[in-house]
Amino acid sequence: MPRKPQDIPDAELAVLQQLWERGACTVRQLTEVLYPTGPGSQNATVQKLLDRLEAKQYVSRNRDSWPYLFQATVQRGDVIRKSLQATADKLCSGALAPLLTHLVRTESLSVADRESLRDLLQELDQNPESGANLN
Repeated sequence: MPRKPQDIPDAELAVLQQLWERGACTVRQLTEVLYPTGPGSQNATVQKLLDRLEAKQYVSRNRDSWPYLFQATVQRGDVIRKSLQATADKLCSGALAPLLTHLVRTESLSVADRESLRDLLQELDQNPESGANLN
């Protein structure tokens, strides 16, 4: 089955995660982090991943500098939301509640995690419109 154009494979996601954590980076900087012991030819691999992400409009390239600087144009929260919704679509006919319930029940949540979830639910109960703005 062909991949949807906006899917993010693991290798592209690794690049995005570095851009979210580090901010704008060159191909060489990303290569050094992603392939610290690899040969210099890995620059071409990282460049190809960046080209794909740029085509998806998930990164932008600053062409005013050399070497080019790349930065994420999509927020981590947006990618999480899309990925969770895609999983819910596949496994739960689009419903998020069964997916989230399963995650909460099967994962070991700390006291702080549970308190954070309670606070979030209370906030959503008091102000339902705020749910659309959570990232």
